[in-house]
Amino acid sequence: MAADAADTTGGAADPPADAVPRRSLGRSGVEVTTLGLGGAALAGLYSPVDEESAAATIEAAWDAGIRYFDTAPHYGLGVSERRLGAVLRTKSRTEYAISTKVGRLLEPYEGGGSDIANGFAVPATHRRVWDFSADGVRRSLEESLTRLGLDRIDLALIHDPDDHGEQAFGETYPALERLRSQGMVGAIGAGMNQTAMLTRFLVDTDVDTVLCAGRYTLLEQPALAELLPAATHRGKGVIIGGVLNSGLLANTGTGATYNYAVAPGELLDRALRMREITEAYGVPLRAAALHFPFGHPAVASVLTGARSPAEVRDAATLLNVPVPADVWDGLRAAALLPRHVPVPEAR
Repeated sequence: MAADAADTTGGAADPPADAVPRRSLGRSGVEVTTLGLGGAALAGLYSPVDEESAAATIEAAWDAGIRYFDTAPHYGLGVSERRLGAVLRTKSRTEYAISTKVGRLLEPYEGGGSDIANGFAVPATHRRVWDFSADGVRRSLEESLTRLGLDRIDLALIHDPDDHGEQAFGETYPALERLRSQGMVGAIGAGMNQTAMLTRFLVDTDVDTVLCAGRYTLLEQPALAELLPAATHRGKGVIIGGVLNSGLLANTGTGATYNYAVAPGELLDRALRMREITEAYGVPLRAAALHFPFGHPAVASVLTGARSPAEVRDAATLLNVPVPADVWDGLRAAALLPRHVPVPEAR
C-alpha cells in the first residue's frame, strides 16, 4: 500500500492556514486533519524527488494547514520517514499527528543499484524483510523513531498483512495493543488496499482506525458494503488513502496509472467520462475525487500524495472548492456513480 502519486495541478493559490479542520480517530484522543499528506511521493515514488523539493513540499503542507502526515519504512527504504522527520522536528510536537507502519523491517544491503523495482527511485541501500512478530513490531517502531528523530508515534498501522493474517491478528495486533497501553503509540490500526481484512480488524479487535487505500473513491466503492458500516457501528474514524486511484483521477492522459500500474482502457474511459461531467460544472475531477469520501460520516481524513509545493497547495485549495449537487447528480445520471452511494452536501 502506498499513497497516491503526485497530482496534476493548476498552481492554485495558498489556502488560509486554518482551512483544514480536525477529526478524532475513534476514542483514541488522536486528531487528524481532514486532509493529510501521504509520504510515498516524497520518497521518490515512480520518479526521483530531491531533498529540497521534499522539504519545501512538507513546509507547504504545513502552511496550508495540514497537520496529519503519513509515512512508512517501505516508502523509499526509510527516506520518507527521514525527510518528514527533518521538517517536523522544527514544529511544535503538539500541533500535528504522524502515522507510520509496521510489518517490513529494513536490513542493510550492499548490492547497490536502485529500488525502482519496488516503485521508488532511491538507492537500494536496504532490503525489506517481512516481520509481523511482536519483536518485529517493537524493533520497527524504534527504528522509525530513530529515522524520524521524534519521541513518539501518534498512529501505528499494520502495513499490508494480506498474506500474514494469522500472525497479524495473533501477534502484531496484541503487540501494538500493549504498546498503546504503555503510551509508546497513541492509536493503532491497519493499512491495506483491500476491505475484507480491514473490516475484520474493525469487528474483531479494538483498533482505533483503519487506512483503506484505493477502495473508497469516486471510481470504486467496495468499502461501502461492510467496512464503513462497521466503522460507523464501532465509532471508528476511517482514513482514506489512494483517493485518486494511483493518479488516474488526477491524470486521465496517456500513461495514466491505476493500482500503481498502467490503467486499463475501460477504467481510463470511465475516468474521462467523469471528467467531462465534473468540468461541465466548472469542477476539476480531482476536486470531486478529494471531496467524495466525506459523503460518508465514518471518514475522518483523506490522504493525498504530493512531490512539490504546488501540488500540495493545489490539493488543499481544491478541498475548499464547492462541489454542487449537480455534479453528483450528473455522475449518477450517467451511471458512473451508484445512486445508493452517499455524497457530500454542497457547501
